[in-house]
Amino acid sequence: MNQQARGLGRGLSALLGDAPATTAAGTAEGVREIDIAAIRPNPSQPRRIFAEEALAELAESIGARGVLQPILVRPAGEAGRFEIIAGERRWRAAQRAQLHRIPAIVRNFDEAGTAEVALIENVQRADLGPLEEADAYAALVERFGHKPEEVGKLVGKSRSHVANLLRLRDLPSTVRARLEAGELTMGHARAIASSPDAESLAEEIVKRGLSVRQTEALARKRRPGAGSDIARGSARLAAAARDADLVALERQLGDLLGLKVSIQHSGGAGQVAVHFSSLDQLDLICQRLSGEPI
Repeated sequence: MNQQARGLGRGLSALLGDAPATTAAGTAEGVREIDIAAIRPNPSQPRRIFAEEALAELAESIGARGVLQPILVRPAGEAGRFEIIAGERRWRAAQRAQLHRIPAIVRNFDEAGTAEVALIENVQRADLGPLEEADAYAALVERFGHKPEEVGKLVGKSRSHVANLLRLRDLPSTVRARLEAGELTMGHARAIASSPDAESLAEEIVKRGLSVRQTEALARKRRPGAGSDIARGSARLAAAARDADLVALERQLGDLLGLKVSIQHSGGAGQVAVHFSSLDQLDLICQRLSGEPI
């Protein structure tokens, strides 16, 4: 992989911040106004679902104020044609707003660099669905040889978060469909991912409206050898020493941030700790908490 792609771990905002000011003609690399019709979407775009309501709201905003953040594109082979690396939602919304040109940062990324930036942009700007995110991580692992910990560094997430998402891809197709439809959350899916009867568990979760905590308890009960596994029983007893609701909340917050979260509580007070291993992860936490654009 080239050096340019390897530098992506510093985050999307830093990448976009390196771009020069917009010019009328543009340069080999830089920001320019490009005909919307000369741009095509990325066939490997991680995001498969574009929420209609959100797209309509963005189109209305663009119609009133224009495109405030350039999209990111690369040359698409023939002269004057480009492929989107990041910003397909803005490109789609600009078409709806009946714009003919859109500001774009032009960069000469290879296939690996394109995949990495597209993933970073989607994960950091607007959350992907769990399976969309998992498939994007898998592409980086399988197609470009990244290890899970390297993928985590690229997107500012923990290695365990990446590993948990990758395991979701092994779920039966019916369970994956329930997850994509929103009938199950990532917490539900993660709890039953290693179960041999994940399909029946998923059906019971939806039918009974089980919480993630109840699902975890049900999955442990159904696990083969659960009654005779002393080590597992000891682990359950140790976990029970803490408030089960706090443990469940730690997992839920960890899923949202993609990082390890720990909660300490005593009486009516306590503290929440978010664990990070790089300044990129700290930057992402601050942006998520402040609501500032990434």
